[in-house]
Amino acid sequence: MPNYNTRIASIEPNVSAEEWKARVDLAAFYRLVDCWGMSDMIANHISVRVPGEPGHFLINAYGYLYEEITASSLIKIDLDGNIIWKPDFDYGINRAGFVIHAAVHRAREDAHCVVHTRTQAGMAVSALRCGLLPLTQMAMRFARVAYHDYEGVAVNLDEQERFVRDLGACDLMILRNHGLLAVGASIPETFDTIRRAELACATQLRAMATGAELIIPSEDVQQGTARLYQPDVRRPYGLLEWPALLRKLDRLDPSFRH
Repeated sequence: MPNYNTRIASIEPNVSAEEWKARVDLAAFYRLVDCWGMSDMIANHISVRVPGEPGHFLINAYGYLYEEITASSLIKIDLDGNIIWKPDFDYGINRAGFVIHAAVHRAREDAHCVVHTRTQAGMAVSALRCGLLPLTQMAMRFARVAYHDYEGVAVNLDEQERFVRDLGACDLMILRNHGLLAVGASIPETFDTIRRAELACATQLRAMATGAELIIPSEDVQQGTARLYQPDVRRPYGLLEWPALLRKLDRLDPSFRH
């Protein structure tokens, strides 16, 4: 019988303090995605580089619901998809998750965290030729949005080159006919990016559904708004929010820290 046990002993004593913090924060990211209605059962993935271990990153075990993920259940893999460490269970990793996340981590030194979601709003906007429109302040944060055409389920390594080419230096990419992908310098910043991108998509769909004429601000207003959201202008968005989000999770279910 396969071992699909989810009662994992804490590995905190066996890893560095830096890795443990990354594990706790990544587990929190998964729980928050679920909390905000952005999860899809066991599908999709979020990853973060392992501090002090070049070429290694943490990702979810394929088979866990996001609400079940803990710091100790995360699997450590390298950029070639080799499992460096995992708990004593028969869960593995999602092949598409490896292909996408390894491509970004290898190509973008600044992309310490990567998240892919597949919500109703994100998928709907990904299927619109117009893509994400600058209809709201939330959407104008993303003055530069990358787009990647759908090539089928992302299991082929040759797609990686086109994937990172299309992503370029953007922190948000719409995967056509698929969903959204966000990257960031830290877990808090990346959560903030994907949460606000999903909200921008949902708001656009509601506005378009009215059938009324849409108001799009001028290019100058769009660019000025986007500039104010840059991390070196006012503040890196997500950092101030993160401790509050962790407190929220601690009130709901602190088991993510295990």
